[in-house]
Amino acid sequence: MSYLVPSEFVVKMVDAGESKIFMSTRDTVIRAYMAGAILALAAAFAVMVTVQTGFPIIGAILFPVGFSMLYLLGFDLLTGVFVLCPLALIDKRPGVTIGGVLRNWGLVFIGNFAGALTVAVMMSIIYTFGFSTAPDKVGSVIAGIGEARTLGYAKYGAMGMLTLFIRGMLCNWMVSTGVVGAMISTTVSGKVIAMWMPIMLFFAMTFEHSIVNMFLFPSALLMSGKFSVMDYLVWNEIPTVVGNLVGGLTFTGLTLYTTHVRTAPKRAYD
Repeated sequence: MSYLVPSEFVVKMVDAGESKIFMSTRDTVIRAYMAGAILALAAAFAVMVTVQTGFPIIGAILFPVGFSMLYLLGFDLLTGVFVLCPLALIDKRPGVTIGGVLRNWGLVFIGNFAGALTVAVMMSIIYTFGFSTAPDKVGSVIAGIGEARTLGYAKYGAMGMLTLFIRGMLCNWMVSTGVVGAMISTTVSGKVIAMWMPIMLFFAMTFEHSIVNMFLFPSALLMSGKFSVMDYLVWNEIPTVVGNLVGGLTFTGLTLYTTHVRTAPKRAYD
């Protein structure tokens, strides 16, 4: 059958987390770099489609093409390893340590950021003809997103920070569900369909994804967005990363692992 039952694919999740923890530094960074670059290009594509059509839902429907590509090519996003690697630690796989999990997270963060930043620079050059003119329409929209989703949160203070954190949590609940979805099927079409649905949902609802933001906000800054690097870090990237970690691990990783691997004993008949 092309469908794996939960008890089977959750074991695959733990296996995948263990494999990523023991992966070489070179391979971890390369895979993370390419994942960040492909997802950034998909984000640029989605914004372009939204600007061209005037319908954000169309951009959201098409955005998952990037996620599908990077997953099928075996590349790694921080949002995915946030969920998979801790499961190998919780499952007490031999040799898996907290240090190994944190090492993987750090390397994937660096690789994702470098890949997304590379695309941010290249797309900013396209939007501005090598920084010789004001940004075109798509570039102007991206610059506006950077301002709205940093200073827009900051003006609400603590409640703005809470809103940002919750959006980060909800985002990786859906993104990590997409990661898991790809493990449910053994066919390419099945994997893509299972990934597409939750990724479309997160993008359409404008939840906060740390790697997408690694493209959007540096791009906005490169095109003279009216906010600072510190605004970006404090009022978006850092809270988003924490929200992504908490949301993905809590709502996807731990729930699936607890109920399908550490299944509670069946209730006795009365």
